[in-house]
Amino acid sequence: MIPLPQVSQVAQTIQLALAPVFLLAGIGAFLNVCVGRLARIIDRARLVEKLVLSSRGKEHDRMVSEIRVLDRRMSVVNIAIFLSVASACAICLVVILLFAAELFDAHMGRVIAILFSLAMVLLAAAFATFILEIRLASRTIHIRNEVLFHKVEDEGGTEKP
Repeated sequence: MIPLPQVSQVAQTIQLALAPVFLLAGIGAFLNVCVGRLARIIDRARLVEKLVLSSRGKEHDRMVSEIRVLDRRMSVVNIAIFLSVASACAICLVVILLFAAELFDAHMGRVIAILFSLAMVLLAAAFATFILEIRLASRTIHIRNEVLFHKVEDEGGTEKP
């Protein structure tokens, strides 16, 4: 029969597991941001998709270009979400192994360290991917010159800035 750990040992293990659990909360907040951005991208893509079908000429070309960028942004955000979830899964395994090592008196320090390092690499990759999505978005958010410098004619036929 496996000897059960003392309450103080379990309390110490819980203290060790708190940092990864707080990290999980942070990843959850990051996932919330990513999912929110994805929802806005999808909403915009649906709107542009309708406009593409009814536009012609330069406006059509602009809409097609925008929908291509939106498609790319969706893919990039999905990758960031995948990497974040993979990181969260690795952190969950770290917490499970911390308790298993304590419960079964197993020496899993190396495995736990490797898993935690993997979680950090995955999270860093998710953040880098998120930065890529932000860059894609900021490159496409430009107001066209014809809108910026649009002049309106008044009732007398003269242009107003």
